[in-house]
Amino acid sequence: MLNSGINVLFEGINLQRLLLGLVVTFRVAAISIIISCIAGTIIGIIRTSQNKLIQLIFRIYLELFRVIPILVWLFVLYYIIPTNFEINLEADMVALIVFSLWGTAEMSDIVRGSLISLPKHQRESSKALGLTVIQMYQYVLVPQAIKRSLPGTINLVTRMIKTTSLLAMIGVIEVIKVGQQIIEVSSKESPSAAFWVYGFIFFLYFAICFPLSRISKRLERKWAV
Repeated sequence: MLNSGINVLFEGINLQRLLLGLVVTFRVAAISIIISCIAGTIIGIIRTSQNKLIQLIFRIYLELFRVIPILVWLFVLYYIIPTNFEINLEADMVALIVFSLWGTAEMSDIVRGSLISLPKHQRESSKALGLTVIQMYQYVLVPQAIKRSLPGTINLVTRMIKTTSLLAMIGVIEVIKVGQQIIEVSSKESPSAAFWVYGFIFFLYFAICFPLSRISKRLERKWAV
């Protein structure tokens, strides 16, 4: 039964559809990750400010995405806001907005943590050399913080890639959604279709996320401080 079920992957263009769904998954993930890294780094630097109001605002922003599940944010932007405010947002755009906001919040905390973990004499030496605040961050603090934040950044990237599986809930035609469509069509003729389709999707995610996880752990050991 299982052996015959594997044929569902190679019938028609099923395999091609799954791979195209994977492209959609990683397009959303890649764009969100790029935005998150840039915006998160900027906000992370701002969050090192001693201004309590700035710290409070960004702390609330971070906690909103840590406390409220990503799926709830997707539903809010895709179903609730368009219904109540007559705003038409496509599923792909909602996915990019939510993932970018979430990634930016998490990335800002990673960068902030890396910056404040640097020895105080780094700042004192920079001031003694006559560097401005911008120069201090540009030439001294940020380069070191980037190195320290790489393991955490890779972990965040892995989490964002895995969490794209939720996008099927708002109709984004990514790899999980494609898999569901194939199973719906093939389940009557091949009862084990779900096993092979989801097994293949599992393999795709594992093949991409596992190496990233190993790289992150290796960097943490190499750059342990």
